[in-house]
Amino acid sequence: MANVLAFAETRDGAPRKVALEAITAARMLADATGGGEVHALILGAAGVSEKAKQLGEYGADVVYVVEHAALANYSPEVAAATAADRAKQGGYRAVVFSTSAQGRDLAPRVAAKLDAGIVTDVTSFKVEGDAITVTHPMNIGKVGATVSISGTPAVIAMRPNVIAPAANAKAGKIELIQPALDPAQARVTVKETKQGGGGKLDLAEAPIVIAGGRGLKAAENFKLVEDLAAAFGNAAVGATRAVTDDGWRPHSDQIGQTGRLVSPDLYIAVGISGAVQHLAGMRTSKTIVAINKDKEAPIFKLADYGIVGDVFEVMPALTEAIKEAKKGH
Repeated sequence: MANVLAFAETRDGAPRKVALEAITAARMLADATGGGEVHALILGAAGVSEKAKQLGEYGADVVYVVEHAALANYSPEVAAATAADRAKQGGYRAVVFSTSAQGRDLAPRVAAKLDAGIVTDVTSFKVEGDAITVTHPMNIGKVGATVSISGTPAVIAMRPNVIAPAANAKAGKIELIQPALDPAQARVTVKETKQGGGGKLDLAEAPIVIAGGRGLKAAENFKLVEDLAAAFGNAAVGATRAVTDDGWRPHSDQIGQTGRLVSPDLYIAVGISGAVQHLAGMRTSKTIVAINKDKEAPIFKLADYGIVGDVFEVMPALTEAIKEAKKGH
């Protein structure tokens, strides 16, 4: 049996959905290696231990909690030092992160401290003998690479939304520990975290993402996208790089190779031609719908469903159809 460590990200003092996904992935790995334990690590300000109990509901046998007033915001040096120290002490087979904005920063730091192999943006994994084999997109998402990690611990970071959090109640025993680095000694201090999108549903965690491109012609026309998102009720709004570069949407909305990576259940591309850089950020979506007046647009080659038409006619009609469908539920 081999134990697995999962890093649980927080937002506003509570575990994020990607934290529950990391716990679920760690549980799957531990069970596949002979039924080992899952240990979670969570850092935050005073009171985070109460919220950390939730992690036991998703498969954590033990939850290590670091509470410190200086950890209300993400501290890269403290988090990296503490995660690496916990990994060394626990002798884990694997350490699991999320390929979120924070995970992209943290996972490589921890892997470097552990001198361990790391694969990020992981979309699937399995245990084969003594190795953990993972897949992740390469070449702007055109191919899927299969990577075998035989070293211990294997550091992997899961793409958000590829694994649904699964209830799997375990003890969730809370153990308070000290940070491996005094926050006062950290060279970098995060003073404030600003959340994009006006506090709306996070792109990486939304089950439905509706993204707009240059085909919308002007910033004010993104209201068509926002109206459809509001009709669904559980959708987030995204955009292409061209749109964010033009200032139509904040850069936090950008989806693609140099933006956010999303894997929602439903992705609706509105007025997006389908440049490979954009496709790299959303091609693992479960179902893709494209709306474009150009029937030769590359996005249609990837889409499961395509609507060839004027977005200014299609979007209002689609929004009304969704509203009507929701009335019956």
